[in-house]
Amino acid sequence: MTAAPRTARERVRAELTREIKDEARRQLAEVGAHGLSLRAVARELGMVSSALYRYFPSRDHLLTALIVDAYNSIGHAAEQADPGTGDPRARWRAIWHATRDWAREHPHEYALIYGSPIPGYRAPQDTVAPAGRVALTLIAVLRDAHPHEPAVTAPMSPELRAQADQLTELLGIDAPAEIVMRAIGAWTQLFGALSFELFGQYVGSVDPADAYFEHLIGQMADFVGL
Repeated sequence: MTAAPRTARERVRAELTREIKDEARRQLAEVGAHGLSLRAVARELGMVSSALYRYFPSRDHLLTALIVDAYNSIGHAAEQADPGTGDPRARWRAIWHATRDWAREHPHEYALIYGSPIPGYRAPQDTVAPAGRVALTLIAVLRDAHPHEPAVTAPMSPELRAQADQLTELLGIDAPAEIVMRAIGAWTQLFGALSFELFGQYVGSVDPADAYFEHLIGQMADFVGL
């Protein structure tokens, strides 16, 4: 069934929403999330603030939209890089490289979702599913590589297993808790390395980080049992 065509009003609203978010992203690069202002966005677009509030009632609503977009964008990059079949290590490597490429191409959006917390902002539940897309892509590789037996892992405490079970239920993950925990460990390493690279923490050591990142991909592939 094809979707009903949008009305002219809906098309105008969608276009202006896109323009607002594009201008907000531009300002992120200049002042960061802490300095993002609805009034400044409205001024640059030639709008009065009251008109912009009809699209985003508050700065937090605009931040949430930008955060969801960023999580979906990096998640899409990871998903598109995974062919879904073939050598698990090759799939693993492709996902990591695509995630890194996105982060390097969108450093300010990366900082928005993986940088310092924004004072006074509390992310709503809407951000949970988009935030998990990269991790779910990694989990899919592990699940396919270990269809019958989970990857070798250290014993899990009852508390940790309960957390893993809660997470699998929340995100609808079809994988054993052991695989989920392994993937979270690798996921943490991935974004830890990306943050160190983008925020200049590797300067004077493994900078540029290309060779180290390739080495880390292999280490994490071994860690998760690929």
